[in-house]
Amino acid sequence: MKIIKILVALFGLFSILGGIVLFIVRTPSYDIQTNGKLYIVNKLSKSITVFDLFNGNTIIEFPMDIEPHEATTLTGQDKVIVTNYGAPNVIGKSISVINTKTNKIEKTIALEESLRPHGIISFPESNKVGVVTDVGNDLVVVNIETGLVEKKIPTQQIVSHLLVLHPNRPLAYVTNINSNSVSVIDLNLNQVIKIIPCGLGAEGIDITPDGLEIWVTNNKENTISVINTDTNEITNTIPSGKESLRLKFSVDGKHCLATNASDGTISVYDQQSKKQIKTIKIPGKTSLLERALYHTPRPVGLLIHPNGLYAFVANSNADRIEVIDMKTFTIVSTIGTGRVPDGLTFVE
Repeated sequence: MKIIKILVALFGLFSILGGIVLFIVRTPSYDIQTNGKLYIVNKLSKSITVFDLFNGNTIIEFPMDIEPHEATTLTGQDKVIVTNYGAPNVIGKSISVINTKTNKIEKTIALEESLRPHGIISFPESNKVGVVTDVGNDLVVVNIETGLVEKKIPTQQIVSHLLVLHPNRPLAYVTNINSNSVSVIDLNLNQVIKIIPCGLGAEGIDITPDGLEIWVTNNKENTISVINTDTNEITNTIPSGKESLRLKFSVDGKHCLATNASDGTISVYDQQSKKQIKTIKIPGKTSLLERALYHTPRPVGLLIHPNGLYAFVANSNADRIEVIDMKTFTIVSTIGTGRVPDGLTFVE
């Protein structure tokens, strides 16, 4: 009987110690210093976390009325715009305008019949944003100042999800997950001028700073399609990690990072050679000990700091942001978030 009590006591002690170790290991640790604030979209907790990248602390986490997914910052203005996508049983149909001085929602703009807004991007030197919708499959141009939908351009495809703008031409490029394609939209003509077939599950997209190439992740076949923007033709198909969801080019355009959700990794590619030069592994999948100590990683959202020094990756399973040094391509810090972080945007 005495032995049983001792064993029970030891088990309780080890459980407490194990819990303390898990708490310490899983607690985010931010020990870098750079300018600006990071706005983090937390899907499951329906909230926005605002993190001070210089002082290294969370300024505020405030609630949203409906599950948000992606965000963008208006150029030269104190506004962050968030897409209100919704949950499986709640269909979102609006975007929210957040004042970054007060961190309060200024207004909510309805998108009429365009439902489940997801991807969003701001137009340079403008008070307008472009939004693509999973249901309705439209590119919607919204004037944030007036709160009006100025354009609604059908993508002619299914589940239109993310978009980029050409830096020098009036063109938008939209990924269509279920159609396995990219819609090329002329913003002056307000119509699709080309459908580019890609791989299965075309989702993540980015364009090189010079506007010459677009890279698209095909998450259901683990490849990346490279598209020449002069010809709108695929020039290369690159192997990716498993379920690659997002990608972003470095500020100088020399490298491209892609998040591989099922692998728990970030792939680093050389833009010129189209070769993968490094795999960044997020702790949590390599060994049994890692699995016990960390949450299973699932990298999704991705943002490059405008100064080019850091990349921020939303690790949705772990409720944190992994901070990557863009010189060494290593994880150098982590940031705590709300539940299931995804979209990211930067504010000076």
